[in-house]
Amino acid sequence: MDDLHSHTTYKPVLEEIPRPEDRGTNIKEVVKEIVETIALALVIFLLVRLIAQNFRIEGSSMEPNLHNGQFLIVNKLVYYLHPPERGDVIVFQAPDSPRKDYIKRVVGLPGEEVEIVDGQVFVNGLRLEESYVAEPGSRSWGPEVVGDFEYLVLGDNRRNSRDSTNWGMLDGNAIIGKGWICYWPPKDFGLVPHYNFVSG
Repeated sequence: MDDLHSHTTYKPVLEEIPRPEDRGTNIKEVVKEIVETIALALVIFLLVRLIAQNFRIEGSSMEPNLHNGQFLIVNKLVYYLHPPERGDVIVFQAPDSPRKDYIKRVVGLPGEEVEIVDGQVFVNGLRLEESYVAEPGSRSWGPEVVGDFEYLVLGDNRRNSRDSTNWGMLDGNAIIGKGWICYWPPKDFGLVPHYNFVSG
């Protein structure tokens, strides 16, 4: 027998309709978050640019250690902590073409006398053992004394390099940074090869 008195009770669902002033507050919060995110990204970008910079090698002056078309990350902070050392691979504004950047190896330091005799480099009369140079060539140059806050830089490919033997000593103020990491192409990924050595 059916219960004629039974019935189903439905509870009304009330949706809260945002007031106009609430909608304005939400929009302001979203805009604020977007502005904060953009500002943070900009700060991070500027910090990264202060510390590092990318560089593309053009030419063969650093063969056989670095190759045409490689992309490097250059450490711009390191030389604020200590000066360049012999054997460092550095990127700098080209003395003979200021709109270009060059990459070479530091060979002569401030105050040293450097001479090249039949392709062999002598610093203060002592011959450098340069294991990274495949073909030293037969060029002779100097002797010349490296000035204060100047550096003598040479390409590893001595037969095909425009460097200090062409345009003189490098002003330390022109140095952008130290070659750090090769990131392209993938097969060459790794640290840029530096050599810490003294003449002997």
